[in-house]
Amino acid sequence: MRLYGWIEQVNGFLHPLIWGWPILAAILLAGANFSFRLGFFQFTKCKLWLKITAGNIFSPKPRGSDGISPFQALTTALAGSIGTGNIVGVATALTLGGPGAIFWMWVSALLGMMTIFAENVLGMKYRLKNPDGTWRGGAMYYIERGIHSRPLAVVFSAGCVLASFGMGNMAQSNSIAGALEDTFGIPGGWTGLFLTALLLAVTFGGIRRIARVTEKLVPFMALGYLFAAAAVLFCHRDALGGVLREIVDGAFGLRPAAGGVCASAMISAMKTGVSRGIFTNEAGLGSSVMAHSGSSGTEPVEQGMWGIFQVFVDTIVMCTVTALVILSSGAAAGGKDGAALSAAAFSTVFGRFGGILVSVSIALFAFATLLGWSYYGECGVRYLAGSRAVPPYRVLFALMAFLGCGMELRLVWDVCDTLNGFMAFPNLIALFLLSGEVVGETGRYLAARKDGKRRGAGPAKAGGKAPRPRASASRAGRDGLQKLQKRQGRKTRFL
Repeated sequence: MRLYGWIEQVNGFLHPLIWGWPILAAILLAGANFSFRLGFFQFTKCKLWLKITAGNIFSPKPRGSDGISPFQALTTALAGSIGTGNIVGVATALTLGGPGAIFWMWVSALLGMMTIFAENVLGMKYRLKNPDGTWRGGAMYYIERGIHSRPLAVVFSAGCVLASFGMGNMAQSNSIAGALEDTFGIPGGWTGLFLTALLLAVTFGGIRRIARVTEKLVPFMALGYLFAAAAVLFCHRDALGGVLREIVDGAFGLRPAAGGVCASAMISAMKTGVSRGIFTNEAGLGSSVMAHSGSSGTEPVEQGMWGIFQVFVDTIVMCTVTALVILSSGAAAGGKDGAALSAAAFSTVFGRFGGILVSVSIALFAFATLLGWSYYGECGVRYLAGSRAVPPYRVLFALMAFLGCGMELRLVWDVCDTLNGFMAFPNLIALFLLSGEVVGETGRYLAARKDGKRRGAGPAKAGGKAPRPRASASRAGRDGLQKLQKRQGRKTRFL
């Protein structure tokens, strides 16, 4: 109990410093910086990134010996970001910030598209080759090799490992156990045993096995949830116009009855929407770049586009659909919150099966998050302690899932935001200092693509192989690689 109280006190001191308005503003500023410097790429090049990503989802996906396919990298990243936040988190955001929170969630997502784009470009540029032929990368590598700060890279990695046990593991397993026990009466202990065995079977197969699972699980669960939500929206289609007006009016604190503006309502909606948007799509945290860096693709900018598509699916589509279902169904007036509010919204169309649908969705979404974060934590452990520490981490991760199924996790949830701050802070410093490299890589790619169109070859076709330019690493990056090789004592290959 003393340890519990000590952790509470330390977290109470750190949380306002690490995860308050300053860090949220910095994340938005990073997205705005890349948006301005790249000519609002997420809008002006929308046709291009949709063609590169969505246009190739159903095309044959060659599996190279040097990693996972770009689509598998996307589904692994989506597995880490699509979670209970898309169902429970959106419902809580509506309760705390009102309908206007959804508008600010959109704003954070649109800016976050470019933050994740930049993270992926840098992740691909500074990644390293593993002895088994796969790639390893992440924010810790472009922090150390790009801005030459190993201490910041260590802070990021430590925060990542701790977050993988908290937000990425115990919080998710607890949600799975709660959903299955409330709906089907399955004891939490049995759920914990099953999760432990399943995690051991999947994670010990490495990134390739995780990717094979997520490329089937993520599309299945996402499309199933969207079809069910579409049915609810169709039945309440007459209310959608009013709902959209509510979202816009609430975003700016407008009160039609009084004809005035409520500043406190606007601030509440803004903070809730921005924080919830960042929490669900993880833009600025530097987490999903670890999955994208494992791609067998060779073009950093194209993998950056997969990051844009990730945020689009996670927040613009999934979170928006949940919000529209809740608001159009009228369930928000019932005084419920969280999973109960989402279940009440679906129950307006599916009856008692609405609760079952939400419970199954929560279980699948949370399990996907477990898989994604198991890999993120593994990357952090590998950076801090080498590959030999990975198998013990996998065992510990599975055991923590078992514990999470039967524990009260209020403190875990409180600590999650603080751990996110330990990841975001060093990552944002690197993003601002290396922003010129992101702009340069993007300009090179677009110029090569334009030249290829003039010649009728090269990258003119989506998914086609662009001519590989000279290595884009800076001399400083090469020096960082040499230092890393000496420290780890193994031969690596530079992209």
